[in-house]
Amino acid sequence: MARNADIRADDRGEDISLREPLLIGDSYRHRGRILDLAFELTQQSAGFRRSLPTPLLASLARLVRSMNCYYSNLIEGHDTHPIDIERALNSDYSKDNRKRDLQLEAKAHITVQEWIDSGGLSDGRALTTDGIREIHRRFCELLPDDLLWVDNPATKDRLRVLPGELRTRDVQVGTHVAISPAALPRFLKRFEAVYGNTGKAESIAATAAAHHRLLWMHPFLDGNGRVARLMSHAQLLNTLDTGALWSVARGLARNVQEYKRLLASCDQTRRNDLDGRGNLSEEALGEFTQFFLNVCIDQVTFMESLIQPDRLRARILLWAEEEARLGELPPKAGCLLEAVLYRGELPRGDAGAVLATGDRQARRTVSSLLERGALISDSPRAPLRLAFPAKFASRWLPGLFPDAE
Repeated sequence: MARNADIRADDRGEDISLREPLLIGDSYRHRGRILDLAFELTQQSAGFRRSLPTPLLASLARLVRSMNCYYSNLIEGHDTHPIDIERALNSDYSKDNRKRDLQLEAKAHITVQEWIDSGGLSDGRALTTDGIREIHRRFCELLPDDLLWVDNPATKDRLRVLPGELRTRDVQVGTHVAISPAALPRFLKRFEAVYGNTGKAESIAATAAAHHRLLWMHPFLDGNGRVARLMSHAQLLNTLDTGALWSVARGLARNVQEYKRLLASCDQTRRNDLDGRGNLSEEALGEFTQFFLNVCIDQVTFMESLIQPDRLRARILLWAEEEARLGELPPKAGCLLEAVLYRGELPRGDAGAVLATGDRQARRTVSSLLERGALISDSPRAPLRLAFPAKFASRWLPGLFPDAE
């Protein structure tokens, strides 16, 4: 998550027990609370997905990818608003080189998440060495060259990040000295063996533990924070069948100081004889796990409140009325948006009946909404669906992310 300092590249021969425990033990005093949170998250996430018309899912997931990208990059200090991200997806880049690089970074992040959302890691690879390296490779291969270098503050050397390649240098992040490069393969093998053999309830809770333990290893020269959050997104997608309709990254970014504090706390060794039986603090790992699961539940609740049908309908219709008064949309455009919202999708041939107008006026209204980006369609004959564009998010889905300046 932080820029790393190159130390030395020797093999310190670390034993894999240095990173234990990988899972919260049965004797942990708040284990029951963690399992309750995992169950609550499962129920809420499933209920939220079931509450939405199937045709809305793809459009909403598309917007959530931009949101997830925005907040994950924001944690790294890269602030690219989703409206600028949306422009990048349409190949509309800033003339400012730095802003353009950040737009390309955001586009790379979204491309990787779209691959994940379409099943790229659905075969159980989210917590495997190959899966983790592929996330990093796919992300870094799409980055502009200026974002593939890290600086060594001690020597002033510039080190190039190699897509998908494990680091060959020793690094320090804050006060944490990561394991030596030679130790990475055996630590990753243990990581994969443990996290790939858990039951559903355990795997949900283990997502949080895996999130920290990957960062503790710091397998790549740079990009570890983004990889960890994409890995967690993929694991939650697989275990909860989330539909990619909510993002843990938003919650982590909104609680970023607590997020970083708890991650750093997990780096600490066992506090006393009551703090588990591993080298690292089980109490700290348990605190982070509870924080992580609570953040997930909060984000499901937040998204569910935004998409509550009557409230969403009221916000969209108010926007359409204001746009019509300004002459930006035909007078009855709101009726068409309302019909699409409740049905999930609308055959183009039904637009005239919904609007109670002739075919010409119906086509004009449809064209206007398509041009504004409020509706989308896969082809000139395909049904109409809501688009949820980022430029309307502040009106349609307030609070999803900050308003653009």
